[in-house]
Amino acid sequence: MFSNDTHQFVDWFRNASPYIHAHRGRTFVICFGGEAVQSPHFSYLIQDIALLNSLGIRLVLVYGIRPQIEQYLQTYGQKSCYANGIRVTDEIALKCVKAACGEVRTEIESLLSMGLCNSPTDDVRIRTASGNFVTARPLGVRDGVDYCYTGEVRRIDVTAITRQLDEGCIVLISPIGYSPTGETFNLLAEDIATKIAIALQAAKWICLTENGRILDNEGQLVRQLTVFEAQRYLAQQNFEAKKQLNNAVKACQNGVQRVHLISRKIEGSLLLELFSRDGIGTLISTDPYEHIRKATIEDVGGVIELIEPLEEAGILMRRSREKLEMEINHFTVQERDGMIIACAALYPFTEENMAELACLAVHNNYLGKHRGDALLTFLEREARKKGIAFLFVLTTQTAHWFQERGFITACLDSLPMSKRTLYNYQRNSKVFIKQL
Repeated sequence: MFSNDTHQFVDWFRNASPYIHAHRGRTFVICFGGEAVQSPHFSYLIQDIALLNSLGIRLVLVYGIRPQIEQYLQTYGQKSCYANGIRVTDEIALKCVKAACGEVRTEIESLLSMGLCNSPTDDVRIRTASGNFVTARPLGVRDGVDYCYTGEVRRIDVTAITRQLDEGCIVLISPIGYSPTGETFNLLAEDIATKIAIALQAAKWICLTENGRILDNEGQLVRQLTVFEAQRYLAQQNFEAKKQLNNAVKACQNGVQRVHLISRKIEGSLLLELFSRDGIGTLISTDPYEHIRKATIEDVGGVIELIEPLEEAGILMRRSREKLEMEINHFTVQERDGMIIACAALYPFTEENMAELACLAVHNNYLGKHRGDALLTFLEREARKKGIAFLFVLTTQTAHWFQERGFITACLDSLPMSKRTLYNYQRNSKVFIKQL
C-alpha cells in the first residue's frame, strides 16, 4: 500500500504536469526586490528559478536594490532623499546604486552557477546574460525637484534580449539604464519589468511582492481579476500593492497575457503559483481566468469526469457518453484555467413555457464558493431570454439547496406531459419549481 505522502506526491505531479507542458518555451519576466536578496531563504528562490529554466521556460529576472543602496549610503554617512515617493539620485547616491547593482548581480550569478542542487542534472551549467539592454533618459526637474540621476525607461533592446533567451540564457536586468551619451540612471525595477514584459510580449510577468497582498472586504486574498475588475478595484480601494496592480493593468493592456502578484515570503511561492490551478497569489489577465460558457463537444470528457462521482453516489441520474454527446448543446460549464469545475443543463419545454434545470454539479475542490449559485443565476438569465416563465428540477438529495434559492415543492402533474411520461418512479425524485 502507498503512504499518504506518496499519494499526495502523485496527485500533485499529475496536476502539475499540464502546466509543465504549457509553460515550456514561454517567456516569463520575474521581478523581485533587494529585500528578497537579503533574505536567508533567497537561495531557495534561486533554486526554484533554476528549476524553471531546466523545464524550458525562458526567463528574464529584474531585481531591485533599495535596501542595498541604503546600506551603501550609510557607509558614506548619507541619508536617502525622496520626493513624491521617488529617490533623488545625486552623484554619491549614483555610486551607491552602481555598487549595489554589482553586488546583487554577483550574488544571483553565483547562486545560479550551482545549477540544480542534489539532482541528476546538477552538472548542467545555467548560463546568465546581462548588459546594456535598457536605454534610459533623466526624469529631469518635476514640481521644482531635480531628480539628478534618477531616470525612466526610454527603450528596451528586444533583439538583444531575445537572442540571449534563444541561446538558453537567463537574462539578468539590473535597475539601471544608460543614455546614448553614456550617462547612467537609477530606475525603478518594477517599471523596467513592466516595460520589458510588454516589449517581449511575455506570457507572464511575475512580481514577487514584499507586503502587497490584494485582499477583499472580508480580508480574503483576491485570487483573480480581469483588467476591467482590476481598474474598478483601483478606483475603489487604497492598498499597499496599488502601484503593482497599476503596472499589472498596464502590462495586460499592452499584450502581456497574465500578471501574477505573489508574496515572496511564502516558501516556494513561485512554484505554487505556476504549477497549481489555484495558485497562492493574485492573477490579473485580459480574459477571465474562470468563466461560465456554453459547453461544446470537446467538453464531454470533462463533464463526465465531473459528474461520475455524483452518479455513483446516486445524487445524479446516470448518463452515457453517447447521451451526453447528443445533449451537450443543452449544457453550460464553468471553466477554471482549462478545467471544468461545474456544469448544469437547461432543457426547455417551450409549449408549456417551462424549462428543466438538470445535472447541476460542482467539483469537490470548489464546493462552498458559490459556483452553483453563479451557474444557477446564469441559467435563469438564459431562460428568461428564451421567454421561459418557470424553472423546475427533479432531485433526490439536494432539496434544501434548491428551496433556499426560491424553488418550491410541486407535484408531478405540474410538469410538462412529455417529462411526466419519462418520470422514473423507482428513483422517486422530488419536484421543485421556481417562477422566474
